[in-house]
Amino acid sequence: MLSLNLRGEGHKVVEVDNGTNALEALRTQRFAAAILDVMMPGMDGFAVCRTARLEGIDTPILFLTARNEGPDRVEGLRLGANDYLGKPFLMEELLLRLDRLMDQTPSDAWTQLRQAHIGAGHVDFVAFEATGHDGSVRKLSKREAMLLKLLIGREGEVVSREDILQLVWGYDILPSTRTIDNFILAFRKTFEKDPKSPIHFHSIRGVGYKFIA
Repeated sequence: MLSLNLRGEGHKVVEVDNGTNALEALRTQRFAAAILDVMMPGMDGFAVCRTARLEGIDTPILFLTARNEGPDRVEGLRLGANDYLGKPFLMEELLLRLDRLMDQTPSDAWTQLRQAHIGAGHVDFVAFEATGHDGSVRKLSKREAMLLKLLIGREGEVVSREDILQLVWGYDILPSTRTIDNFILAFRKTFEKDPKSPIHFHSIRGVGYKFIA
């Protein structure tokens, strides 16, 4: 029904039936806006939104969901969504919100980070370069950049290994947790003056990792 109404308004609509396919569509096609449900198979809408933003995908996103409690709305917007509409809803309101989204410039949420300072070091997410505490410069891989964005965006929070594996590597390729450890060790060598006594990148045994600026 939603697709029929949107097409009736003259929109070209691409439909997918799960979160994994939604993320792949956002990666491979250019949209004026995306409508995500929160409760989707494969990946939920929150995970799709967070991963898309970490990858630099700036498509305006509207959450359309029955999960309409305050904390859910806050979480959706915090992850980089542009709008949040609860079910049941009026089609007229959805169309107005969608038109507004398609007219606006994507927000500069933390998931759209272009650069960040880490102690005496610096990260350029556009050039995929990291400048270390000693002034040395090295290239970052795509996944290194995504992991840095995730940790910086959740500064002060413990990010679980499960979240990192899901959001940075996705469901198709799951490396061992040792791979994440190696990434963290590389970050420490780059940004920490004393990698053995880190100030910025902390390992929380049995849980995950925490970033402190």
